[in-house]
Amino acid sequence: MLVACSQGGSASSAASGSASAASGSSDSSASSASAGATAGSSASSGLRSVSFVLDYAPNANHTGLYVAQEKGWFAEEGIDVQFVPVPADGSDALIGTGGADMGMTYQDYIANSLGSATPMPYTAVAAVVQHNTSGIMSRAEDGITSPAKMAGHRYATWNLPVEQATIKKLVEQEGASYGDVQTVPYEVEDDVMGLQANLYDCVWVYEWWAVANARLQNYPVNYFAFRDIDPVFDFYSPVIAVNDKFAEENPDVVKAFLRAAKRGYEFAAEHPQEAADILCGAVPELNRALIAEAQDILSPLYIADAPSWGVIDDARWSRFYQWINDENLTEKAFDPSSGYTMQYLD
Repeated sequence: MLVACSQGGSASSAASGSASAASGSSDSSASSASAGATAGSSASSGLRSVSFVLDYAPNANHTGLYVAQEKGWFAEEGIDVQFVPVPADGSDALIGTGGADMGMTYQDYIANSLGSATPMPYTAVAAVVQHNTSGIMSRAEDGITSPAKMAGHRYATWNLPVEQATIKKLVEQEGASYGDVQTVPYEVEDDVMGLQANLYDCVWVYEWWAVANARLQNYPVNYFAFRDIDPVFDFYSPVIAVNDKFAEENPDVVKAFLRAAKRGYEFAAEHPQEAADILCGAVPELNRALIAEAQDILSPLYIADAPSWGVIDDARWSRFYQWINDENLTEKAFDPSSGYTMQYLD
């Protein structure tokens, strides 16, 4: 549930990192009113229409896109971007089937397709954020400051192979037993509320959303990031992907989209609060205070240590996929370097 774009009120979990980082769940409540232009506007303006499906309700992962829309940078590139709310089954199928030309997803979701008997024809073309911003959040009083300390506590799980294998590896490489981690179903819409209600002791979240949410509520939590513990889990989340047929037939359009998006994310990296205002102006039901907190955390990571926005490093991409292969987490093994290309990013 989204709350009013204001300085007050409790923060919601409309873009809850845990729900989108590892579960495969999505929120179809993203309003069609957040689309940047009305249907049919391309015909009158002479712009090339591009449909882009979000991965979740609008949030700070999308700020650069809304900045590019507001600043007119997509239009300067000759394209009219239509933001499409994410369907109940997520963005991947819509991109893969051509129901959307482009969209946002995650490296681990693409792995599920690559490792299936019938991979979907879509490819990542840019990294939105340079480092994995997810990890484990827990009540401060419980002292869960590392994976090993999850033993003896309740972890909220989605019962997904990659998710549980990740937790198992992190817990056991610190000498604890994954069998000592009690798993309970993840059945909440607000990660902080779940801790407050004692439904679980620890949960997989995005720092920039859930930890920021806790901070706004003055609720003390511990948090550790997966990327700080094992470089295997510094995967790309999220990424921009394109339908392969669309890219093959419209390579210049894909390049134009990424040029404008790059400008948007560069602006958001340099001007986080102005960018937050633009996002909140486009989607007024968002909580302004939470977006401000989230933007301060996320903006430095849009580019971080990469040479420029959007770059995907093959070593990091392949390292995560090789681990998935080694653990037999998909139906079949696949090329660890597959699933992405840098050919459209200037």
